[in-house]
Amino acid sequence: MSENTTAASLAAAVRGGDRSAVEVVEECLAAIDAGDRALHAFLTVTAEAARAAAAEIDQRVAAGDDPGPLAGVPVALKDNMCTRGVATTCGSRILEGWCPPYDATVVERLAAAGAIVVGKTNLDEFAMGSSTENSAFGPSRNPRDTSRVPGGSSGGSAAAVAAGFVPLALGSDTGGSIRQPAALCGVVGMKPTYGRVSRSGLVAFASSLDQIGPLTATVADAALLFEVIAGHDPLDSTSIPEPVPEVGAHLDDGVEGLRVGLVTELLGEGIAPDVAVRTRAAADALEEAGAKVEEVAVPAAVYGLSAYYLIAPAEASSNLARFDGVRYGLRVDAPTTQEMMVATRTKGFGPEVKRRIMLGTYALSAGYYDAYYGKAQRVRTLIADDFAAAYERVDVLLAPTSPTTAFPLGDKTADPMAMYMNDVCTIPSSLSGDPAVSVPFGTGDDGLPVGVQVMAPALAEIDLFRAAAALEASAPR
Repeated sequence: MSENTTAASLAAAVRGGDRSAVEVVEECLAAIDAGDRALHAFLTVTAEAARAAAAEIDQRVAAGDDPGPLAGVPVALKDNMCTRGVATTCGSRILEGWCPPYDATVVERLAAAGAIVVGKTNLDEFAMGSSTENSAFGPSRNPRDTSRVPGGSSGGSAAAVAAGFVPLALGSDTGGSIRQPAALCGVVGMKPTYGRVSRSGLVAFASSLDQIGPLTATVADAALLFEVIAGHDPLDSTSIPEPVPEVGAHLDDGVEGLRVGLVTELLGEGIAPDVAVRTRAAADALEEAGAKVEEVAVPAAVYGLSAYYLIAPAEASSNLARFDGVRYGLRVDAPTTQEMMVATRTKGFGPEVKRRIMLGTYALSAGYYDAYYGKAQRVRTLIADDFAAAYERVDVLLAPTSPTTAFPLGDKTADPMAMYMNDVCTIPSSLSGDPAVSVPFGTGDDGLPVGVQVMAPALAEIDLFRAAAALEASAPR
């Protein structure tokens, strides 16, 4: 597909009868077939189901029906979202070949809007990673430079959009897993307010942090996809009951008078100079567009990485206990139940997942709970309080999305701490539960994309998208 073909224009063409959904889907499948051997963005391509869904859309259009705001638009799903009858692996051997008996709520909402799922994308195993190198089925590659990682854990979804295979994809963001790959691949990636989008049918990593969101080529498409998937869901106990704002209607409002804070703690040590330069240029661009820009401190943000890598593994160790060889997924037979569980989990989980399960189990164990997990939760509260204080002064915050541009495959796999540092800019707003979006803003010294991150208070997606649209409009071409 053409990289310049937006979801909004495709849907309008299909709804108006100017293009057929079948034609659009065939174009998408041809692009995947031609280009994905080099990238490995997809784990499963659901070609026949997509063709059948497209034919049904065309029949509805011919009958005078309106199939919805995403009529005939191909979309890719990160392979940790349940799809009825389609393998949902989470990038793990322990779920290889498992086909859920139901669809995630976001999958149902995509279908109701007329979108057509064309496949499931690669990811770091159980969404644990920043490079998509932890997938049990092999790494994905960055379309901008195939010797580089696409980021993670939603690297397959980001790569699929960046390569022009699909105009829309969904990822999940626990500590930056939508925003960081969006930055590295040069696309738009948005994490909604925690609870804005249902987690029903999302295979859990860390339940107090996980959030599904869009990866797209444009801010307008991200706004459109957000409006489709967001909204209250009684199947998710953390789902927010407030109605979803029409963020797309405010994209052209501009940023005149908008108060923007440049986060000082996220522009210092550890941030590559070329990334810092692009971030400050983004702040200047917003100021030229009429925003009021100042530097703002969020002091506790520097503790985000430490708190996250206690809280998220602790929740993961609990959530992943369900993969025991008894109910579904891989089963390695052994003489006793205990030995079977050990053998199954030993063979089924990869090194990074095992590392985080052990770390999380330790943090939750008797005698260490208060010293580690309890303290990390108190730090999380400090971070949320510091963000709240910053938002009393400004409407949105600005920071780099990733500390560097895309790094070479294999560059950080031997050093977990170096890999974890990739999330230093994205984790704080995950811990606070606030929305954030990464927007491409030029390139670094190596010619690879740099993403700039806009953050906003909880439920302030209108201001978030306003600022994102202004950044996109002023980004270097």
